[in-house]
Amino acid sequence: MSIFKHIPNLITLANLAFGILAILFAFGGNLTLASTCILLGAFLDFFDGFFARLLKSNGEMGKQLDSLADLITFGLAPSIIVFQLLFFLETESYFTATNNLSNYSTHYTPYIAFLIPLFSAYRLAKFNIDNKQSNSFIGLPTPANALFFISIPFIAEYKEGFVYDLIYRKEVIIINVFIFSLLMISNLSMIALKFKSYNWSENKFRYLLITISIILLSILCLESVPIILILYIVMSIIKNQFK
Repeated sequence: MSIFKHIPNLITLANLAFGILAILFAFGGNLTLASTCILLGAFLDFFDGFFARLLKSNGEMGKQLDSLADLITFGLAPSIIVFQLLFFLETESYFTATNNLSNYSTHYTPYIAFLIPLFSAYRLAKFNIDNKQSNSFIGLPTPANALFFISIPFIAEYKEGFVYDLIYRKEVIIINVFIFSLLMISNLSMIALKFKSYNWSENKFRYLLITISIILLSILCLESVPIILILYIVMSIIKNQFK
């Protein structure tokens, strides 16, 4: 096998490396840096598939490796960020090994964050045995779920704006953990940004989603990410009604 055939797997491993770094930074309380690592992992996650198709190196090995990397980068790593957010909202400090024992033995709410990797694992296993997800996803993809939650530390840095007021609240984060976890394992058909052709009739929802997302990003910057993810879910539901 040509050495170039290994490029997609190397990119996948780089994605996994960023997931591991994200966990390290999240436990250190540097949530924006941890979120940045996950963003970089998401960028690489797109390109491992791109290069696999380009180099015609699609295979079971790459598929399984990709899921294992995704579980860490888009399952476990964002759950620790959410855990730290909830822990901070309850105690005004981040979880560390030097915390007083009573801090993490009497505050149980943050542990709800670990529903994210549990449901992510189930969603990825379901994806691996499903051959019907070539043109659309069944259930919310794990990278999309991760992007929603890792946007919160960036939004929290500004401490202003209507998105901050809506999302940076313990109750809202907890509700979103439950809703997004269930969406990951749901049978809802989600829009996939994969183009077999470029005509309007087949891709109108993709074009609308991309166009509105660009407009929102230009106006609200990182504050737009949760809105775009909610829009993605709503448009997927609407698209299903037109089938």
